[in-house]
Amino acid sequence: MKQRILITTLASMAVSLAVAQEPADSVANSAVPSAEAVKADTAATMRLSLKEAQQYAIEHNYTMQNASLDVQKAEAAKWQSLSTMLPQISASVDYTNMLGYKMNFQGMQIAMNPYLTMGAQVAVALSGAQFIGWQISKMSVEMSEISQKKSEQDIRNQVKSLYYSALVMEETVTLLDKNLENMNKLLESTQNAVKVGVSEQIDADKLQVQVLTMQTTISSTKRSLEMIYNAMRLQLGSDVSTKIELTQTIDDLLNIDVATKLLTEDFDINKNYDYQLLEQTTDIYKKQVTLAKWNFAPSLTVHYSYTKKKYIGEAGFDMTPPNMFGASLSIPIASSSNRWFKHKEAKISLLEQQNTVENTTNALLVQHSQLRYNLASAFETYEAQKQNTEVTQRVFDKTSEKYQQGVASSLDVTNAGTNLISAQSSYVQALMELVTAQIELEKLLNNDNNQ
Repeated sequence: MKQRILITTLASMAVSLAVAQEPADSVANSAVPSAEAVKADTAATMRLSLKEAQQYAIEHNYTMQNASLDVQKAEAAKWQSLSTMLPQISASVDYTNMLGYKMNFQGMQIAMNPYLTMGAQVAVALSGAQFIGWQISKMSVEMSEISQKKSEQDIRNQVKSLYYSALVMEETVTLLDKNLENMNKLLESTQNAVKVGVSEQIDADKLQVQVLTMQTTISSTKRSLEMIYNAMRLQLGSDVSTKIELTQTIDDLLNIDVATKLLTEDFDINKNYDYQLLEQTTDIYKKQVTLAKWNFAPSLTVHYSYTKKKYIGEAGFDMTPPNMFGASLSIPIASSSNRWFKHKEAKISLLEQQNTVENTTNALLVQHSQLRYNLASAFETYEAQKQNTEVTQRVFDKTSEKYQQGVASSLDVTNAGTNLISAQSSYVQALMELVTAQIELEKLLNNDNNQ
């Protein structure tokens, strides 16, 4: 039962990691990766190391593509803000026909002939608020880039967790297959002993039940393994029918020295992406306060226009000046305290954000201490469960040997087998807790050298 609970937990965690992933340097990164990055035996099979799987996900994951689009959208907003401070040029062509009307001017009848009016206008509007708005849009681009890096970090960690989960589950299947093979041998020898009257049928029946239980557990584990691969396909952005083969093993990837080294690494909070986003948000709030101040300042508009009339038929009476230049200075005087309250609101929002930064800083420092504790505890548990599994395996092998020699009973074998499954289950759980603790601490430290 404990084994089944662990299998379900691993599978659920893997699927949750895939579904929870929500923001690549460019949409162009969605191109098919190089042959060096992904080795394919067939069009429907991908053979991936951990780093290859992470890189493939970065290039094909839909969340990363959206994060790239967010950066491009922020860039467009930045240039849109800048364009408001640049000259705005427009041109127009108007046709006017007064349908034969004649103007009476001191007894003279002046025909109002049809005409075309062609004009061009250049205008520039300048204010301090526009410049501050452009600075805010630049900060938004930087925030989008940080969010993109954070999304990349999240996806790398999710792929790493799924990769380890798949390897652990495959190792679990291997261990269970080995146990089943041993149990089948014991069952076969017991059935032979029953035939010759050396053992009782009840002993064979007990072993038969344990074999059936083992077979059910193996089938359940394999289904959970497929769930993990489906979650990995979702992260990779690959087709659901694509077969994934992992080219590395737990022994290749699990580096205890690297994991324990994290325990002594200093926490530079400025490298943490969550903190960087908070700092950027605080800077934007500061600019919002400055922007509110500029509402008290004047704004200047300068424009120049050129107009030309072209009569259709006889020339008419034209009093429109062809060139016109103008300037306008708008000076705010009173707004019934509206601008003052906007400035006050912006200052209060800044104070709230600064409190949030201070609280988050303390929370991150506490989290660092807790994650270091979690990793140290996970490492100790892993070492203990690893030794426990080795000892329990030897006990099972020795009990099986004694049973074949008639020294141990079938109950002893059943108990030894149950203890072995429990020990293996605890070892697998400890291994995943160690990996998870390492990933969480690496993420907090923004340490991706070992991902």
